[in-house]
Amino acid sequence: MNKKIFFIIFGLAALFSTVSPVFASGDGPLESAGINIRDTAATQRGAKWFVNYCLSCHSASYMRYQRLSEDLGLDEDLVRENLVFADVKLGETMEIAMRPKDSEAWFGKTPPDLSLATRARGNDWLFTYLKSFYQDESGVWNNLVLPNASMPHVLWQLQGIQAPVWSTHSDENGATPVIEHLTLVTPGLQSPEEYEKTVRDLVTFLDYLSEPTKLKRKNLGIWVMLFLVLFAGISYLLKAEYWRDVH
Repeated sequence: MNKKIFFIIFGLAALFSTVSPVFASGDGPLESAGINIRDTAATQRGAKWFVNYCLSCHSASYMRYQRLSEDLGLDEDLVRENLVFADVKLGETMEIAMRPKDSEAWFGKTPPDLSLATRARGNDWLFTYLKSFYQDESGVWNNLVLPNASMPHVLWQLQGIQAPVWSTHSDENGATPVIEHLTLVTPGLQSPEEYEKTVRDLVTFLDYLSEPTKLKRKNLGIWVMLFLVLFAGISYLLKAEYWRDVH
């Protein structure tokens, strides 16, 4: 094998194995979610927050309760008692009882299925979004990352209520009021540090939900890369041995 071709192939393989998607969002920077997909305890806690605060409106139709038990190391009875609130079997998917017609009438649009949320938006987007809800002067919920979102702040009891701090931005078009930052005006049940940990756990679960086999894929990928390196080395030595007499 030509040395240049070998290094090109190896470099491309290493590049594609480390590149992650970047998702743009709004006008402001996104906070790093900093999740750890190997943290099973965080994924378990995220599952608890998901079924308690998200599953009433958002389904996860690609996930079955039984798989939660298998992947997260949870006893089936524990899953039934803490993660299944409807009269469904463990082999069924995580659907909701709310009909699309009703949800559209109540919220203006049907809440999306969250099975692939992190694949569509990215972990950092979801993390920042769930921390960026605020109430305007009229008491209506809004969000810095997704302005005029139809979704109310379902976690407000945990986080509390944030209000915008305004400033004026001047340019050639004149003065424009902009939100400088958000400030906590009504504390929630959790401190800001505790709420951030809750959101991180929830995003960790959503990341697992989007690709349950990600951890296995990453572990397998390491062995595949090691095999390719070993195979390339053996191939080069074999080529050198075959061509020794020719030279």
